[in-house]
Amino acid sequence: MEILLIRHGQSEADLLNVHEGRADFSLTDLGIKQVQKMAERVKNEFAPELIWSSTLKRAIETATILSENTGCEIKFEDYLMEHNNGVLAGVSFEEAKKIPMPEHPHERVENGESAIEFRMRMEMIFSRILASSTNFNRIAIVAHGGVIHNLIHSFLKMPIHTDFGFFTGDTGIHLLEINERGRLIRFLNDTNHIKDLVEVAK
Repeated sequence: MEILLIRHGQSEADLLNVHEGRADFSLTDLGIKQVQKMAERVKNEFAPELIWSSTLKRAIETATILSENTGCEIKFEDYLMEHNNGVLAGVSFEEAKKIPMPEHPHERVENGESAIEFRMRMEMIFSRILASSTNFNRIAIVAHGGVIHNLIHSFLKMPIHTDFGFFTGDTGIHLLEINERGRLIRFLNDTNHIKDLVEVAK
């Protein structure tokens, strides 16, 4: 089975310079264009047979455009939502400096979830998705940067905390594979489909 991990396009939070997380912002006009480019590429190069998506607006909008292009069914899953950043959601980066931040993996920001809880949530939903998708050759998971980071850690059976991370740009695509030889990474964070849009945006 091949697994596409796809991040949503640019959202309004990116323009407002606020913490996103569980703040439920929509895509910007640029974000929609990014997603359209991504969807066309995915359709032509590695079309999925099923799409799983987070239930936050920016992911729903991304998954819907991908579905319209590929003709794939979408399964929406609350457990694919971004890290629950509690009181930080929607708060400006400047204002957030006044809010106490967790210092250890088991600690939470007020009304949020800890790094350990986030990782365990990703372990659970990833296992459930894989078990539910055994009849498909390729699936797509449309989600968020933090979610994708944790899904890759889970896929590679890594510890919760490492000295490195997996960055995902707007509509970045990662391709993972599980076969008889084990687990493979085909590529990570490919954003070549929006190169021309990046140049326009500069």
